[in-house]
Amino acid sequence: MAEAIQKKLKAEVEKYAQSQKDVSKTMSARQKLETQVTENNIVKEELDMLGSTNTVYKLIGPVLVKQELDEAKATVGKRLEYINGEVQRYDAMIKDMEKKSEQHREVLASLQQEFQKAQGLAVGKA
Repeated sequence: MAEAIQKKLKAEVEKYAQSQKDVSKTMSARQKLETQVTENNIVKEELDMLGSTNTVYKLIGPVLVKQELDEAKATVGKRLEYINGEVQRYDAMIKDMEKKSEQHREVLASLQQEFQKAQGLAVGKA
């Protein structure tokens, strides 16, 4: 009986470890998105300071191409909307993953208790 519980315990530990890795990867991706939000907010602030007489250039490959100020502002605004949406999506994913991780932790605790009881019974019989 103790061996069966030990196998379940080992499998659950592996699942828990994998869920922790997944949470870590997702948090790392979310941090990259936060960096992009910050960078794009800086660009937006810089564009907001410009007047209609200023010239804006967009880097396309190795070439700078002239771009309308309104078009540049719209592009940055859309980019910020998209990135903020992704941040919210990642937040939801992280919350869901943490909930599943907590469930694994609870199962692990109960399996450890069962295993200790089984070991205690085995020692008592021997």
